[in-house]
Amino acid sequence: MPEPGTYGYKKTDGICNGVCGEPASKTILTMSRLKCVLRGFDFKALLALLIGVPILILMIYAHGQKVTYFLRPIWESPPEPFKIIPHYYHENVTMENLCKLHGWKVRETPRRVFDAVLFSNELDILEIRWNELSPYVSEFVLLESNSTFTGLEKALHFKENRDRFGFAESRLTYGMIGGRFVKGENPFVEESYQRVALDQLIKIAKIENDDLLIMSDVDEIPSGHTINLLRWCDDIPEILHLQLRNYLYSFQFFLDDKSWRASIHRYQFGKTRYAHFRQTDELLADSGWHCSFCFRYISDFAFKMQAYSHVDRIRFKYFLNPERIQDVICRGADLFDMLPEEYTFQEIIAKLGPIPSTYSAVHLPSYLLQNVDRYRYLLPGNCMRDSG
Repeated sequence: MPEPGTYGYKKTDGICNGVCGEPASKTILTMSRLKCVLRGFDFKALLALLIGVPILILMIYAHGQKVTYFLRPIWESPPEPFKIIPHYYHENVTMENLCKLHGWKVRETPRRVFDAVLFSNELDILEIRWNELSPYVSEFVLLESNSTFTGLEKALHFKENRDRFGFAESRLTYGMIGGRFVKGENPFVEESYQRVALDQLIKIAKIENDDLLIMSDVDEIPSGHTINLLRWCDDIPEILHLQLRNYLYSFQFFLDDKSWRASIHRYQFGKTRYAHFRQTDELLADSGWHCSFCFRYISDFAFKMQAYSHVDRIRFKYFLNPERIQDVICRGADLFDMLPEEYTFQEIIAKLGPIPSTYSAVHLPSYLLQNVDRYRYLLPGNCMRDSG
C-alpha cells in the first residue's frame, strides 16, 4: 500500500503489460519495448501501403494522361457543330448542274486557285497532293524551314528534291525561312511564326482579291473535283472548311470523317490570314482525304513525333523504338498510346482500341492508284515499312 498523500499508481504499457513491466537487462528491455510498439501496427496494412503507394504513383505517371482524356467530357464541352453543306458530284454531271445543286450559279470563267503549304518532310504525300490538284491550281506556294516546330534542326527536304516536282516548277513560289531555335519554347509559337511567314509568301505569289486560297497541311488533301467545283461556282461562302476522310498511317485505317481544319478562302487583301484553326461554321461534306503519319520510312515516323507541335505526347523514350513503331502501324494502334480525343463518353468508348482495317481503295487520289508500284505502302494490306 502506498503511504497516504503519495501517488502510488505504476504506469504500464496498456498493450503489453506482461512484457514491458518485467524487470530485465537494458538490451532485453529495449528489444521488448520495440516489440511492444510494433505490436500496435497492422503489418498487412503497412505492407500494402508500402507497395501500393509506389504502384499508384507509377500508374498515375504512366496512365495519368489517359485518365485526363477519358474524363474530358466532364471538364470540356464540345464545340458548336458545323453547318454541313451537302456535296454533290459525279463525273458525268455538268458543272452548271453541279453548281445549281449546291444553290450556286456557274461562272463564265473559273477563279484562280492558290495552294499554300508549310513543308516538313512529306515528299510522297506532297507529290500525291500536287498531282491531284495540278489541273486546277494556278500557283503552288510552299514554305520550308531549317527548323522543326520543336526547334530541332532539319534538312531542307523540298529544296534537295525540287527536281522531283518539275511538273509544278512554272507555277511554284518557293520560300525558305530560318528557324529561331529557342530552347524550351512552346512549339506552337514557332508554328505560328512560320505560318505568318507563309502569309507573306502568298502575297509574293501575287494573289489577288477573290482568288481561291487553300489553307491546309500537306497531308490534308482536297479532292480535285472539290476545288474545280469551287473555282467554277459563284456565290460560294467567303470561307469554307472542308470535311476530309480521316486516315492514319495509310488508306487501310479509316478513322472517321471528322477532319475539318482544311479550308478554302475567297482571298481579300487586309482580311485573309493564313491559319489552321476554325474560321467559320460552314463545312463542305466529303471533300478529300487527311492521311496522318502516312510515311514510307520508320525513321520519318520517329522524326515527325519529335518535330511537330504535340511533342509532349512522347512520354517515354521507348515510344520511338523502331520495332514498336512498326508494330503500332500494323495494328492500327496509337503511336502515343493515347485515348481518343472526343467530347462524349459514348464516342470515346466506341473508338477504344486499334482502328479496324478497311479494304476499300475506292475514291482515293487518282495519282496514288496510277502509281501503285511506288506507293503500295499506302494501300490496304501493306503495313510493313522500310527502316529508312
